[in-house]
Order: sequence, then structure tokens, then C-alpha cells
Amino acid sequence: MAVNYGSKRIVVGAHYGLRDWLAQRVTAVVMALFTLVVLGQLLLSAGPITYDKWSGIFAPQAMKTLTFAVIIALLYHVWVGMRDVFMDYIKPLGLRLTLQVFTIVWLVGCAGWAIQVLWRF
Repeated sequence: MAVNYGSKRIVVGAHYGLRDWLAQRVTAVVMALFTLVVLGQLLLSAGPITYDKWSGIFAPQAMKTLTFAVIIALLYHVWVGMRDVFMDYIKPLGLRLTLQVFTIVWLVGCAGWAIQVLWRF
């Protein structure tokens, strides 16, 4: 007969750990650097900040691509954070799954909207 010492430990999400911690930090650094680049362009430009100046910053294809990469980094950053909040604080499995699916759908919608804004499809 087997002897049971202590309580049975259930490990949920054990494979996330370091990878998600690192992803949060890397995406935060990417977003911070992008913010500094945009602020630098705004501060180094002469005159008032108008719509034409603002849209001129994002007109080059390279800036559109960089902006989209930062948006993807932001969406991944949000996903990791929300998933961790759901795993930590939402105990009923059905509610947690529903919130995670809703979050994924919302984030994919945000990505689609970002594509429309950047490339005007």
C-alpha cells in the first residue's frame, strides 16, 4: 500500500515561467525604444505638431513595419499579462477559458484594426 505524504500538488502553467517573464521584459523594452524614437522625431522637428507632420512620421514603409512589429509586441505583452491574471485570480475553469477566448478574439481584432490603420485596406 502506498503512503501519501502531504497534499497532492497540482502544477498549472509550469512551463511558462522564465519564457513569459523574459517576453514581458523584451516586449516592454521594444515598446519603450519605439516610444523614444517617435518622441525624438517629434522633438527634433520644427514647428507645431500637425496632422501632416504626425502622418509624415508614419508614412515610410519601414516605419509602418516597425510600428506593426511594436503593435504585435504590445498584443503579446497584453496576452501574457492577462493570461497570468486570469490564471492567478479566476478559479472557475469555464469562466477562465471564456475570458481567455474573449481576450484572444479581442487582441486579434486589434491586430486587424492596426493593419487597417497602417496600410489603409
